[in-house]
Amino acid sequence: MFSGFPTTALDFYEDLEADNSKAFWTSHKSTYDSDVRAPMVELLAELEPEFGSGKVFRPYRDVRFSKDKSPYKTHQGGFVETCPGVGFYVQVDASGMFVAGGYYAHTPEQLAQYREAVDDERRGRALQRIVRKLESSDYDIGGDRLATRPRGVAPDHPRIDLLRHRSLTAGSNLGCPDWLATADAADHVRLAWRDMSPLIDWLTDVFSARG
Repeated sequence: MFSGFPTTALDFYEDLEADNSKAFWTSHKSTYDSDVRAPMVELLAELEPEFGSGKVFRPYRDVRFSKDKSPYKTHQGGFVETCPGVGFYVQVDASGMFVAGGYYAHTPEQLAQYREAVDDERRGRALQRIVRKLESSDYDIGGDRLATRPRGVAPDHPRIDLLRHRSLTAGSNLGCPDWLATADAADHVRLAWRDMSPLIDWLTDVFSARG
C-alpha cells in the first residue's frame, strides 16, 4: 500500500542534480527503486479505481537530439492517459510534488479538433468556464502557445487566448509539506485530479469524438 514519498526521495534528486552521472546512479539505484519508483507505482495503483491505470515514466533522458547529455531525469513522473496525449500527471523531484492534467501532445489533426471545439460557441464557452474555475482555485494554466493568433482567427475572437494554445494544462506545485511522507499524499493528488477532471473530460470528449 502507498505510504508516501520519504524525504530520501527528495534528497536523491537533490544529489542527482549535483551529480548526474552513471557512477552516482549505479551506486544509488537501490534508493531510487525503493524510495522513488516503488511509491510512485503504489500511488498510481491506489488512484487507479477512480482515474484508471497509470504508467511510471522511465528515469532515462533521450539525449539523441539534445545539447544536454545528462543521462538521467531529475524528476519522476506518473501519468494516467485518458486518450492520446491527454491525462492526469503527478511528479516528484527535489522540490517536492507537482500535480497537473491536460493536453500535452498533439497531432495536426488534434490541434484542428481542439481549435474547432474552442471556436464552437457551446463547447468553447464550456472550456472557458472550466479554465476560469481552475484559475480561481489557484491552478496555473499552461501549455505551448502561439505568440500571436492562429491564421484565420479574428483578433477580437472572444476566446482568442484559448485558441493560441497548442497544448493546454492545469498544474499546481504542492511542495514538500509534512503529509508528503505519509499516505495522505494520495488524498491530495486525488483532490487535485478531481478539480482537473472537467478539463480532462472536455479534452477527452473532443479528441475521442472522431475516433
